[in-house]
Amino acid sequence: MKILFAVSECVPFIKSGGLADVAGSLPKELKKQGTEVSVIMPKYKDIPEIFLGKLKKKLDFTVQIGWRKQYCGIEVLKMDGITFYFVDNEYYFNRSGLYGYIDDGERFSFFNRAVLESLAHLNEYPDIIHCHDWHTAMIPLLLKADYQWKQEYSSIKTVFTIHNLQFQGIMPKGVIGDLLSLDYDYLTVQNMEFDDNINFMKSAIMSSDKITTVSPTYKNEIQTEYYGEKLNNLLVSRNEDLYGIINGIDELTYNPKTDDEIIQKYSYTTIEKKYKNKQVIQKKFALKEDKSIPIICMITRLTKQKGLELVRHVFHDLMKEDVQFIVLGTGDPEFEQFFRDMEHQYPEKCRAYIGFDEKLAHQLYAGTDLFLMPSKFEPCGLGQLIALKYGNIPVVRETGGLNDTVFSYDDRTGLGNGFSFTNFNAHDMLYTIRRALYFYSKEKDIWQHIVKSAMIMDNSWAQSAFKYNQLYAELISRSETHVYE
Repeated sequence: MKILFAVSECVPFIKSGGLADVAGSLPKELKKQGTEVSVIMPKYKDIPEIFLGKLKKKLDFTVQIGWRKQYCGIEVLKMDGITFYFVDNEYYFNRSGLYGYIDDGERFSFFNRAVLESLAHLNEYPDIIHCHDWHTAMIPLLLKADYQWKQEYSSIKTVFTIHNLQFQGIMPKGVIGDLLSLDYDYLTVQNMEFDDNINFMKSAIMSSDKITTVSPTYKNEIQTEYYGEKLNNLLVSRNEDLYGIINGIDELTYNPKTDDEIIQKYSYTTIEKKYKNKQVIQKKFALKEDKSIPIICMITRLTKQKGLELVRHVFHDLMKEDVQFIVLGTGDPEFEQFFRDMEHQYPEKCRAYIGFDEKLAHQLYAGTDLFLMPSKFEPCGLGQLIALKYGNIPVVRETGGLNDTVFSYDDRTGLGNGFSFTNFNAHDMLYTIRRALYFYSKEKDIWQHIVKSAMIMDNSWAQSAFKYNQLYAELISRSETHVYE
């Protein structure tokens, strides 16, 4: 099978969120399992020079975007057995950052068209184009509308992955002709129309052969009104083609047994060594160096999605407990200021690092005891998967991928790798934290058992890649059967 990943960001080249981790890790695991994978993405200004300097120009051509004719260069880098193609256009991508520009609709309309045009110029036609989030969501419709009548494109299938349904690429309806060069017959409720605009993600849900999202629970949630962001009925109509496949983590990057970013390496057989990392964190943040005091950590975007309202509501009650609290992240000013204020109000217990530091994040995963992630919704979540690997016990709300990967400790069976609560309620969260603190302080043997259960859980990409390969094979098989008939 030949699969082309079309993505807007990819580790290690550039990252704004979990999408980049998926795009960087999943192709490598697919390749291990025998699938030929390549990746195509924009060539951004902010890609580090260590990579930009290695790119080799393959070819260039012109892409028609409405009435515009735009230059498109294709540059190539082979790494870890994967071929990465970079779409070069300085007008669209020679800017700081990835998103948030007023012409994002035009930028990614160009990218979508450039991906499809590049196949003919490269003379490389994949079996499947796997598109990710709204930035590549027009590829399935453009393929069917403008390309599949050509023999070389006729058998190409599409898979579309929803990483976060909240961000859909909603644009003025004039984009359909001005940028996409599509007939206005597509501007209907059955196709792209959405609240008198057009919706890129809706188009992909309508046009893709298969749709996936990043956890089984999130797949079910987005088919309900509460989580469905006005697309739930459409997703229900495509339920038979909708799959929930949990993300994994790159265990070459996140593994306390081999992690060079942490002070003391350890594993589930040498959990006692973890304490050295805790000492380092307490010293680094000028907190009391005491093994018996549990450290609660949050490594997160500081937004409402991440449940920060719950934390704010009961934070003073939490500070009455014998705990230390560290938050690492950046986001909404109201939450940044709240944690600064709490650090000032509780100088013996609370620390706020407003910003992001990858090395420090690794050290916090290794050096703290409880990982708090009370999300309002969470398609998959990366933080809890990393925390589990490092024996940092998650306290989470039962939503999305958190519900699929963190299993609340059960006193009766002795099973569980963390602690969880169901309702989006601050006092339910506080009760669950206190329950975890009880086991940490009063039931040390049980706590060690929970830590070991967390660390031995397989959250690698291997299982996920196997399921994607099954999906690809089924889609190609159906296509070949149809052609034969």
